[in-house]
This record gives sequence, C-alpha cells and structure tokens, in this order.
Amino acid sequence: MKYCFSKLLVLLTGFLFIGSCALKETKELKLAHGLPTDHPVHLAMEFMAQRTAELSGGKLTVEVYPAGQLGSEQQCVELLQIGSLAITKVSAAAMESFAEAYKVFGLPYVFRSKEHTFNVLDGEIGQELLVSTEDKWIHGLCYYDAGSRSFYTKDRPINHPDDLSGLKIRVMQSITAVEMMRALGGSATPITWGELYTALQSGVVDGAENNPPSLYTSRHYEVCKYFSLDEHTTIPDILIISQKIWDKLSPQEQQWIQQAADESVVLQRKLWAESEELSLAEVQKAGVIINYPDKQPFIDKVQPLLESYKSNPVIYSYIKRIQAVE
Repeated sequence: MKYCFSKLLVLLTGFLFIGSCALKETKELKLAHGLPTDHPVHLAMEFMAQRTAELSGGKLTVEVYPAGQLGSEQQCVELLQIGSLAITKVSAAAMESFAEAYKVFGLPYVFRSKEHTFNVLDGEIGQELLVSTEDKWIHGLCYYDAGSRSFYTKDRPINHPDDLSGLKIRVMQSITAVEMMRALGGSATPITWGELYTALQSGVVDGAENNPPSLYTSRHYEVCKYFSLDEHTTIPDILIISQKIWDKLSPQEQQWIQQAADESVVLQRKLWAESEELSLAEVQKAGVIINYPDKQPFIDKVQPLLESYKSNPVIYSYIKRIQAVE
C-alpha cells in the first residue's frame, strides 16, 4: 500500500503535463501503457512520438513509458482523466464503462472482414465514437488493429458451436463477452489475463479466446493444442488522450498529435499483420493444430443475441449502421 501511494504521488508530481510552463519552449506529453516493447502497438506509439517531434520541429514531444511502468490500464485511464497522464492505450472493451456505444465492438460477427472493420473504424462511426467520451475527460485519437479473437482449447478443436458445450472458456471481464459465450453454448469464465496460464494448466478452464499474437506471446500454446479460427469478435485498441490536456494544446499542436497518430495507424496495421503471420507459424511449429471452421453456424447461433439489442436503441442502431457499411 505504501509503495502504491508513493508511486501515485510520483505520478501526480513528477509526470504532470508541463506544457503550461511559460519558461519552456518544448512541451512534453507522457504516454504510458502495459504492452512489451516488441509489441506492434508499442512500436506504433514510438513512431507516433517520433513523428510528433518531427512535425513540431521539437516543440512538442511524447515520452513513452511501456510495460506498465506507470500503472495498470485502469490506473492509466484514471490518471489520464484527471490530467496527470497525457496519453494511454486501452482496449475498446475497456471503453464500455465510459460510453455504452462501445459495446458494439464486443458483439460477435458485427464485422464481416478486415476491410469492413477498417472501413467502419476509419469512417463516420469510428470517428463518432472517438469523441463520444469527451464528457468523461477522454478524447480518442485513433484505433489500432488488435486482430480477431478465436478459440484455443486443450483437448478438442471447436469446429461448430456445439463443440463448446460443456467447456469452460475464459473470457474478458466484460458483460458483452459473457453474453457472447453463453449465446454460443459454452460456459463463460472471466479470469484475469495474468492468471490464465495457470488456470489452463490446472484445468480451471478448458480454453480461452484471443488473437494469434496473444496465444503465442502468452505461451498458452504450451497447454492448448487446438486453435480454431472462427474469428468471432474484432475488438480494436484505442489510443486516447486526456481531454484536460488536449484542451490546453493549441490548434496547431492538436494537428501535430492527430497527424502523428493517424500515420502510426498505417504502420501498426502492417506490423500487426506480420505479427499474426509469425505467431501462427510459430505455434504450428510447437504442435498446435490450426483449423478454420465454417463461420456460418457460429453467425447463426449468435443472431438471437444481436436481435436482443432491439430493446437498446443506441446499440441496435450502431449494429445496423455497421452492417450497412460496405
């Protein structure tokens, strides 16, 4: 407890946005996140920092603190809201608690393909959601590709929704994720990411669901030998900036930050595609059997879940708008 308090105190004093200091010609923004330094999203954020410095001629800089140096994802968001941290990266799933509309990204099969996903994120709907949390002191800058989530299991492949019957599958601590798992016929078991390897090993759960790089870097492939690419959800990462800090930036400074973020998206998508290809190859080398089930039975199985959102006009409207995007 003493360590946590001291750490928070350091954050609130030593890592404050210092742009308000009139004596300094350079403004520095702090960017913190929990990913390792070889992750495609971290590399994209480093590129964004580099481009910010280049575009501003060194007048505006971004200092990146990876690997949870300044706290967990939740702690970073809280610090960002009060203006003690400038920028962080979160999963769109974490944004559900700030804007209900973000739930739509966690619903199964709302996206038809990678191209469709990018068209939504880069278009009117995606940009609309990025600014939907400004009243919560969170301003969205851009989306990063986090791939599609699929099932990996210990004892049998998932070729059909019926194969999930009787299996305990780890899901994120998200109501939407639990609802999806129930709709598909499995037993949803929310477990924190850090505890999942042991839970798989000990049989607390029979499997989990995530993207290829996560299966590989977590070493869950050592326990789970079946990876079924049903690609049920596509939940992006989001780069967010404190609204308190954003409002203190000049229009020119805001333009530099936004341009650098937009350019980093192009790089990140390329790096992510390479990471997925490498991860699939490596887990196959380690003995994982990769199968590509017919998605239609899965799509049919979750239709009642999607239709249940008719009682929620906000979410249902987004489902229909996303489906209408070419």
